[in-house]
Amino acid sequence: MANIANNKLECLMLFLLTFSYVLSDRFVDGRRIGTTKLVKPKGTIKTIEGKDGDIIDCVDLYQQPAFDHPLLKNHTIQMEPSSIPSDLKVNFSPVKLIQGWHKSGQCPEATIPIVRSPKNQHLRALRHFKRSRTQLKQSLDSNDGDILSNHEYAVVSFGGENFLGSHATINVWKPIVEGNGEMSIGQIWVLAGPEEEINTLEAGWRSDGYQKTGCENLDCPGFVQTNKNFAIGSPLDVSVYNSKQVDIGVTIYKSNESWWLKVNDQVIGYWPQSIYKYLANSATRLDYGGEIYNAKVGGVHTKTQMGSGHFPSEGYGKASYFRHVQYMDSTGGFKDVEVGKLTVDAMKPSCYNIAVQSDRSPGSGTNFYFGGPGYSKDKCP
Repeated sequence: MANIANNKLECLMLFLLTFSYVLSDRFVDGRRIGTTKLVKPKGTIKTIEGKDGDIIDCVDLYQQPAFDHPLLKNHTIQMEPSSIPSDLKVNFSPVKLIQGWHKSGQCPEATIPIVRSPKNQHLRALRHFKRSRTQLKQSLDSNDGDILSNHEYAVVSFGGENFLGSHATINVWKPIVEGNGEMSIGQIWVLAGPEEEINTLEAGWRSDGYQKTGCENLDCPGFVQTNKNFAIGSPLDVSVYNSKQVDIGVTIYKSNESWWLKVNDQVIGYWPQSIYKYLANSATRLDYGGEIYNAKVGGVHTKTQMGSGHFPSEGYGKASYFRHVQYMDSTGGFKDVEVGKLTVDAMKPSCYNIAVQSDRSPGSGTNFYFGGPGYSKDKCP
């Protein structure tokens, strides 16, 4: 699911403050939309039709969309990071990165798998994704109807240092998402820069009701994928209420002048630091948690769920969680974020909330629960 952001350009390239690659409960769903024509990407060497309906194109490594970025025309691909961070906590219930399309074939060497999806499906919901939450709150408080006020968050933030990496074990769910381009996200953010020009790298999972919303995954140039086995946008397993729990370890960290993305123990690819203004050297803030887009159909709050759709107070097996919340500093090792240094920010706690666990459950490190059901007549009208 990688959700990334960059400097000011226009969609299709980047958008305003950010463009996004999201790993989702379907690691960003790339399903069909009615009769919309699906576009085969350039450089396709082999096509695999998965049994779950996904069409996977195996694209020449050197013709992937990353190299449509004007700053990467002469880029030399790095196949792996030069260093591996120390002290990185692994998720305690690991999930192999096996996707359904693997049953129908494998991509050859020197290619990457890309989920075939409709071209130019850029809805307004994601065109403003992601502004800073300060700007979103200002829009919300002004009640001016600006689309920025339709984004709602329940997150924790950690700032005040120069960060070279971020990690969390994220509980994966498939929340109910209403139509009209709405979405529900659980992810980490790596940020730097002033509010009006903020750069972000974002990775996690997203559910969007099988709709393709905006410029994301490999649709936007800049992220260089090196892994031939993992298709960003193809489904993974999800958790079940009060039963099977599934989580993934998501890591973004700096190595040899690039920001690398790992999911569990798999290196997926990297964002070259050259495409960023404020993230070229380090990040200044790390965020963890959930986000939804609320279309406010009929003037009422959406029923789109965040996390599992249950409040943090319901605990393990019911509420969605983040565990092993960690950061990497200049020493090159990952450290647990101290609970007392996390700033909690729930924009509408009666709709979606967040609760940091001060008791640090055994084996889970710094952790929190987040989420909620959205609309209710009495508490979230």
